Amino acid sequence: MTRIKVCGIKRSSDVDCLNELLPDYAGFVFARSRRAVGLREAGELIGALDSCIGRVGVFQDQELETVRHYAECLKLDVIQLHGNESEEYIDALRGFRIWRVGAIEAGVASSLEKLDRICSMEVEAVLLDSCAGGARGGSGISFDWNLLQNLKTDKNLILAGGLNLQNVEKAIGKVKPWCVDVSSGVEEDGMKSYKKIKYFIEKVRSIK
Repeated sequence: MTRIKVCGIKRSSDVDCLNELLPDYAGFVFARSRRAVGLREAGELIGALDSCIGRVGVFQDQELETVRHYAECLKLDVIQLHGNESEEYIDALRGFRIWRVGAIEAGVASSLEKLDRICSMEVEAVLLDSCAGGARGGSGISFDWNLLQNLKTDKNLILAGGLNLQNVEKAIGKVKPWCVDVSSGVEEDGMKSYKKIKYFIEKVRSIK
């Protein structure tokens, strides 16, 4: 069954929703973003999160010691890297589960070449997201999933970028990801929606 990550958790009401609906992972953003949370705030949210939900911290080109400090203080299950972090940087985080973003710009062959390099890194999973407006993911915009037809990797693939209730079934059918990652697709007016999260989770878990 395809796993589910709900990202951009920043309110106690978000945690209440997840504790009832039980996705596989919850994402807390520590990179520059309108969904970013601070260390103390994240600690309170994670402290209230059901222990069966994996805790993922999202970082982007931050100091290695900062990432390590956050991961240790918050007892993160996964470190998700969204920047230009090198293999040496990743090696320095051994002991943590690492997910590395592979940002895809539609129609740009070099994006797929970079993705091949990222898939060769020693990470647990590669998160596939769209590169839009210079942002390496988090744009809420999907990319052409057909671009992945020739991708050959043994890494777990996490599909992100513009997923919602209307397109997630088609996305899973095409990409067959290990996990799907949703944020803006389960929001209303910039806030997480209980109803949208519920229906999204039900839809993904109904797919055989």
